[in-house]
Amino acid sequence: MKSKIPVILIFARLIIGFIIISLSLIKVENYQIIAAVLLSIGLLTDIFDGIIARYLDVSTQKLRRLDSTVDQIFFISVGVATYIQCPVFFETHVYKISILAGAEALIYLVSFLKFRKEVATHSIGAKIWTLLLFGTLIQVILQCQSVILFNLCFWVGLLTRAEIIAILFILKTWTNDVPSVFHSIRLRKGKTIKKSKIFNS
Repeated sequence: MKSKIPVILIFARLIIGFIIISLSLIKVENYQIIAAVLLSIGLLTDIFDGIIARYLDVSTQKLRRLDSTVDQIFFISVGVATYIQCPVFFETHVYKISILAGAEALIYLVSFLKFRKEVATHSIGAKIWTLLLFGTLIQVILQCQSVILFNLCFWVGLLTRAEIIAILFILKTWTNDVPSVFHSIRLRKGKTIKKSKIFNS
Protein backbone atom coordinates (compact mmCIF):
# COMPACT_ATOMS: atom_id res chain seq x y z
CA MET A 1 0.00 0.00 0.00
CA LYS A 2 2.87 2.38 0.78
CA SER A 3 4.10 2.11 -2.81
CA LYS A 4 0.75 3.50 -3.99
CA ILE A 5 1.03 6.74 -1.98
CA PRO A 6 2.86 8.73 -4.74
CA VAL A 7 0.25 7.69 -7.31
CA ILE A 8 -2.58 8.64 -4.95
CA LEU A 9 -1.00 12.07 -4.42
CA ILE A 10 -0.59 12.60 -8.17
CA PHE A 11 -4.23 11.77 -8.93
CA ALA A 12 -5.37 13.78 -5.92
CA ARG A 13 -3.74 16.81 -7.56
CA LEU A 14 -5.64 16.08 -10.77
CA ILE A 15 -8.94 15.93 -8.89
CA ILE A 16 -8.15 19.13 -6.99
CA GLY A 17 -7.61 20.94 -10.29
CA PHE A 18 -11.00 19.86 -11.58
CA ILE A 19 -12.65 20.83 -8.28
CA ILE A 20 -11.18 24.34 -8.50
CA ILE A 21 -12.60 24.77 -12.01
CA SER A 22 -16.01 23.49 -10.87
CA LEU A 23 -16.11 25.85 -7.90
CA SER A 24 -15.18 28.74 -10.18
CA LEU A 25 -17.94 27.90 -12.64
CA ILE A 26 -20.67 27.70 -10.01
CA LYS A 27 -19.27 30.82 -8.31
CA VAL A 28 -19.30 29.28 -4.86
CA GLU A 29 -19.28 31.64 -1.89
CA ASN A 30 -15.80 32.42 -0.51
CA TYR A 31 -14.30 30.99 -3.70
CA GLN A 32 -11.02 32.92 -3.32
CA ILE A 33 -10.17 31.42 0.07
CA ILE A 34 -11.27 27.92 -0.91
CA ALA A 35 -9.33 28.02 -4.18
CA ALA A 36 -6.19 29.32 -2.46
CA VAL A 37 -6.36 26.51 0.10
CA LEU A 38 -6.94 23.86 -2.58
CA LEU A 39 -4.11 25.24 -4.70
CA SER A 40 -1.82 25.07 -1.66
CA ILE A 41 -2.82 21.45 -1.03
CA GLY A 42 -2.20 20.69 -4.70
CA LEU A 43 1.28 22.17 -4.48
CA LEU A 44 2.04 20.06 -1.41
CA THR A 45 1.00 16.90 -3.27
CA ASP A 46 3.37 17.95 -6.06
CA ILE A 47 6.24 18.38 -3.63
CA PHE A 48 5.73 15.22 -1.63
CA ASP A 49 4.76 12.73 -4.33
CA GLY A 50 8.31 12.74 -5.68
CA ILE A 51 10.00 12.83 -2.29
CA ILE A 52 7.92 9.90 -1.01
CA ALA A 53 8.46 7.94 -4.23
CA ARG A 54 12.22 8.35 -3.93
CA TYR A 55 12.32 7.31 -0.28
CA LEU A 56 10.12 4.28 -1.04
CA ASP A 57 12.32 3.50 -4.06
CA VAL A 58 9.34 3.45 -6.45
CA SER A 59 10.34 6.48 -8.54
CA THR A 60 10.12 5.03 -12.05
CA GLN A 61 10.17 6.75 -15.45
CA LYS A 62 6.48 5.95 -15.83
CA LEU A 63 5.67 7.63 -12.52
CA ARG A 64 7.76 10.71 -13.33
CA ARG A 65 6.10 11.05 -16.74
CA LEU A 66 2.68 10.77 -15.11
CA ASP A 67 3.71 13.39 -12.56
CA SER A 68 4.75 15.84 -15.30
CA THR A 69 1.53 15.35 -17.26
CA VAL A 70 -0.68 15.83 -14.22
CA ASP A 71 1.30 18.93 -13.23
CA GLN A 72 0.44 20.49 -16.57
CA ILE A 73 -3.24 19.62 -16.30
CA PHE A 74 -3.39 20.87 -12.71
CA PHE A 75 -1.89 24.29 -13.39
CA ILE A 76 -3.90 24.69 -16.61
CA SER A 77 -7.03 23.92 -14.61
CA VAL A 78 -6.14 26.51 -11.99
CA GLY A 79 -5.32 29.00 -14.74
CA VAL A 80 -8.68 28.46 -16.42
CA ALA A 81 -10.52 28.80 -13.11
CA THR A 82 -8.62 32.00 -12.33
CA TYR A 83 -9.46 33.38 -15.77
CA ILE A 84 -13.15 32.76 -15.11
CA GLN A 85 -12.89 34.77 -11.90
CA CYS A 86 -10.47 37.49 -13.08
CA PRO A 87 -10.74 37.89 -16.88
CA VAL A 88 -9.46 41.49 -16.83
CA PHE A 89 -6.08 40.41 -15.44
CA PHE A 90 -5.63 37.93 -18.29
CA GLU A 91 -6.78 40.45 -20.89
CA THR A 92 -4.28 42.99 -19.54
CA HIS A 93 -1.39 40.53 -19.67
CA VAL A 94 -2.50 38.47 -22.66
CA TYR A 95 0.77 38.88 -24.57
CA LYS A 96 3.05 37.78 -21.75
CA ILE A 97 0.76 34.90 -20.81
CA SER A 98 0.65 33.80 -24.47
CA ILE A 99 4.45 33.93 -24.70
CA LEU A 100 4.79 31.79 -21.57
CA ALA A 101 2.21 29.31 -22.85
CA GLY A 102 4.01 29.17 -26.19
CA ALA A 103 7.35 28.54 -24.48
CA GLU A 104 5.80 25.71 -22.46
CA ALA A 105 4.26 24.19 -25.59
CA LEU A 106 7.64 24.44 -27.36
CA ILE A 107 9.24 22.34 -24.62
CA TYR A 108 6.78 19.53 -25.26
CA LEU A 109 7.15 19.87 -29.03
CA VAL A 110 10.93 19.56 -28.82
CA SER A 111 10.68 16.57 -26.47
CA PHE A 112 8.16 14.74 -28.66
CA LEU A 113 10.05 15.44 -31.88
CA LYS A 114 13.39 14.29 -30.46
CA PHE A 115 12.40 11.50 -28.05
CA ARG A 116 8.73 10.71 -28.81
CA LYS A 117 8.06 11.27 -25.11
CA GLU A 118 6.77 14.12 -23.01
CA VAL A 119 9.27 16.16 -21.03
CA ALA A 120 10.02 15.14 -17.43
CA THR A 121 13.32 16.85 -16.64
CA HIS A 122 12.06 18.24 -13.32
CA SER A 123 14.97 20.68 -13.28
CA ILE A 124 15.76 22.72 -10.19
CA GLY A 125 15.03 25.91 -12.14
CA ALA A 126 11.61 24.58 -13.07
CA LYS A 127 10.88 23.81 -9.42
CA ILE A 128 11.77 27.40 -8.47
CA TRP A 129 9.50 28.69 -11.23
CA THR A 130 6.66 26.48 -9.99
CA LEU A 131 6.87 28.20 -6.61
CA LEU A 132 6.77 31.62 -8.31
CA LEU A 133 3.81 30.52 -10.42
CA PHE A 134 2.07 29.30 -7.27
CA GLY A 135 2.63 32.65 -5.55
CA THR A 136 1.41 34.57 -8.58
CA LEU A 137 -1.74 32.48 -8.90
CA ILE A 138 -2.49 32.90 -5.19
CA GLN A 139 -2.16 36.69 -5.52
CA VAL A 140 -4.36 36.82 -8.61
CA ILE A 141 -6.97 34.53 -7.05
CA LEU A 142 -7.19 36.71 -3.95
CA GLN A 143 -6.79 40.17 -5.52
CA CYS A 144 -7.36 39.73 -9.28
CA GLN A 145 -4.06 41.53 -9.84
CA SER A 146 -0.32 41.00 -9.65
CA VAL A 147 2.46 43.26 -10.89
CA ILE A 148 5.90 42.62 -9.41
CA LEU A 149 5.32 38.92 -8.74
CA PHE A 150 3.77 38.33 -12.15
CA ASN A 151 6.65 40.01 -13.98
CA LEU A 152 9.17 38.03 -11.95
CA CYS A 153 7.23 34.87 -12.75
CA PHE A 154 7.23 35.78 -16.45
CA TRP A 155 10.97 36.35 -16.80
CA VAL A 156 12.01 33.41 -14.62
CA GLY A 157 9.52 31.30 -16.56
CA LEU A 158 11.16 32.21 -19.86
CA LEU A 159 14.65 31.54 -18.50
CA THR A 160 13.72 28.14 -17.09
CA ARG A 161 11.81 27.16 -20.25
CA ALA A 162 14.93 28.06 -22.27
CA GLU A 163 17.08 25.94 -19.93
CA ILE A 164 14.79 22.93 -20.31
CA ILE A 165 14.92 23.23 -24.11
CA ALA A 166 18.72 23.39 -23.90
CA ILE A 167 18.72 20.28 -21.70
CA LEU A 168 16.58 18.43 -24.24
CA PHE A 169 18.89 19.36 -27.11
CA ILE A 170 21.98 18.32 -25.15
CA LEU A 171 20.70 14.93 -23.99
CA LYS A 172 21.35 12.01 -26.34
CA THR A 173 18.56 9.88 -24.89
CA TRP A 174 15.36 10.73 -23.00
CA THR A 175 16.13 11.10 -19.31
CA ASN A 176 13.95 12.15 -16.40
CA ASP A 177 15.06 14.26 -13.45
CA VAL A 178 17.92 16.27 -14.92
CA PRO A 179 18.68 19.08 -12.42
CA SER A 180 20.36 21.55 -14.83
CA VAL A 181 22.18 22.12 -18.13
CA PHE A 182 25.43 21.27 -16.35
CA HIS A 183 24.06 17.85 -15.44
CA SER A 184 22.78 17.24 -18.98
CA ILE A 185 26.30 17.89 -20.33
CA ARG A 186 27.70 15.29 -17.93
CA LEU A 187 25.06 12.79 -19.04
CA ARG A 188 25.87 13.45 -22.68
CA LYS A 189 29.51 12.65 -21.94
CA GLY A 190 28.44 9.36 -20.35
CA LYS A 191 29.19 10.49 -16.82
CA THR A 192 26.99 9.93 -13.81
CA ILE A 193 25.28 12.76 -11.97
CA LYS A 194 24.59 13.09 -8.27
CA LYS A 195 20.92 13.36 -7.37
CA SER A 196 19.20 14.30 -4.15
CA LYS A 197 16.38 12.24 -2.67
CA ILE A 198 14.64 15.52 -1.91
CA PHE A 199 14.98 17.21 -5.28
CA ASN A 200 15.68 14.46 -7.81
CA SER A 201 15.35 10.70 -8.07
